[in-house]
Amino acid sequence: MSLQVIGAGLGRTGTMSLMTALERLGFGPCYHMMQVLARVDDAPAWQQFAAGERSDWDSLLGEFGAAVDWPASYFWRELAAHYPQAKVVLTVRDADRWHASISSTLFRFMRATITPDDVAARQQIAMARDIVQQRTFDNELDDREHLIGVYQRHNRAVQAALGPDRLLVYDVAQGWAPLCDFLAVPVPSEPFPRVNAREQLLSTHAERYHTPAPGSA
Repeated sequence: MSLQVIGAGLGRTGTMSLMTALERLGFGPCYHMMQVLARVDDAPAWQQFAAGERSDWDSLLGEFGAAVDWPASYFWRELAAHYPQAKVVLTVRDADRWHASISSTLFRFMRATITPDDVAARQQIAMARDIVQQRTFDNELDDREHLIGVYQRHNRAVQAALGPDRLLVYDVAQGWAPLCDFLAVPVPSEPFPRVNAREQLLSTHAERYHTPAPGSA
């Protein structure tokens, strides 16, 4: 299998709802940050790719029909070049709401303390800190204007690089119609999935990742 859909949207733009929708439409399984937390060997591979080592995309993503959210979205250019037939979906939302959401979820995750002997957890946190905190946001997680600027520049870069025949700029609040039209598939009869990953991100691995309370560093 090769990727048919690449999610270029940054985390906390409805990527889990998009993942669920794509799998319902037959473009699964879909790779998401949650897979990194479940697949213990993946975090080191993503860090190696980010460091410039040869990226074996087919080995890492060969069993998936789509990939959304970090860390895949960081490599949207590389994935779009490697899978030239894949469609690209850029999930977007209001910048202020995005900032509030990511600050209370993913940034808390990256500030977690970890049991010293949990090697996999340390690797997963290290990957998130490397690709998201350092490479995407320049280690400026407390600078709201900087974060929003990065978010907006990312969205503009994706739109400048890809034409409308290959790119859908998409707010998951729009529901099934634009996504199904773009992917040339029928609209399902059931409601569009509204999945909030906030609680899942903060609770799924609560025993392994000890996150600070909101507002603390």
